[in-house]
Amino acid sequence: MNLLAGVRVVSFNHFLAGPAAAQVLADLGADVIALEPIEGAFHRNWAVAGHFVGGQSVNFLTTGRNKRSLSVDLKHPEGRAAVAKLIASADVVMENFRPGTMEKLGFGAAELRERHPRLIYAAATGFGASGPYRDRPGQDLLLQAMSGLAARSGRADGPPTPAGAVVVDQHAAVIYAMAVLAALFARERTGQGRLVEVNLFQAALDLQTEALTAWMNGARAATPRAPGGLAAWFSAGPYGIYPTADGHLALSMSPPGVVGQAIGCAELAAIPEAEALARREEIAALVTRTLATAPTAAWLPALEAARIWHAPVQDYDDLPDDPQLQHLGAFATLDGAAGAPVTLVAHPARYDGEVPKVRLVPQPLGAQTAEILGELGYDAGAIAALAASGAIRTAG
Repeated sequence: MNLLAGVRVVSFNHFLAGPAAAQVLADLGADVIALEPIEGAFHRNWAVAGHFVGGQSVNFLTTGRNKRSLSVDLKHPEGRAAVAKLIASADVVMENFRPGTMEKLGFGAAELRERHPRLIYAAATGFGASGPYRDRPGQDLLLQAMSGLAARSGRADGPPTPAGAVVVDQHAAVIYAMAVLAALFARERTGQGRLVEVNLFQAALDLQTEALTAWMNGARAATPRAPGGLAAWFSAGPYGIYPTADGHLALSMSPPGVVGQAIGCAELAAIPEAEALARREEIAALVTRTLATAPTAAWLPALEAARIWHAPVQDYDDLPDDPQLQHLGAFATLDGAAGAPVTLVAHPARYDGEVPKVRLVPQPLGAQTAEILGELGYDAGAIAALAASGAIRTAG
């Protein structure tokens, strides 16, 4: 996939939102150079569920594909000189350090943009580059807590509930990549670079635009979270997830009467659609009582026949066997850099019917250091000297 062929991205990103955003650009064909310290980026050494595959952390496997690895000591003057030379060849610089960090390293936005007017400088932070929360740590769980997302998730009879995945980081990554692409497009029109800034706090709000817009404009509910099996504080019945005899079943936007007829509940069938919100707790109780009497598979034919939007609740072990995900090629298993097979979640879009290929599996630290420096004009002797001085790290 060469949609971004010829675009060079220098990624100072670490952990999740930043590396994930850079990976999107890499999937689309950009030459993404992941710049890491001598000891490796944080996400290379921190594993989800404490799990490593072939010596590589799962977190790194999540965001490391299609990138070249350059390992440099940014505190070493010769290391900084090499990075400055690299930035001069770049279209985009991306970073997600705390505000002020890049300035201390000598690579702040103002300095780089003055030196390179066509450069896109993109920064992701927890709360923004200024303001009272500027220096707070921006981490997914904290943002779920502060944004109202946790308070509005879960059941009314339970506590605030975080999502089961790092949804704020992932959504921020999409916004981050989208913003860089918009800036690149504008540069093609104007010839001028841009400063792009995104933050996790607003990404967390952006995840909730429908609910927040409703609330800010006067919609209210008795509890912050939904009663019974209902999905959200603003949901009408029976929109939610309900237990069956052997699992759970999601019912989407369907009138209670239609659902009642399909599942054989006369009381539910008698409730008019106009009363779906006002009587939602009653609806949820009726659906819960009825669906619990039979296994999930027993309910599917009637729901399908009535054209009720529904879905069995699947867990991760179910996903590789899902026929639609198999058709889409949602997972790719390849030989990892260390020889062990790794399974990756594929790029989620198609271009003229094609999915971007994995050109590079997540690479060992410094795997392309010598290659990249060679492209910048360093000869083998100079590269060896830099490695001996500790300014860079090469693989092997």
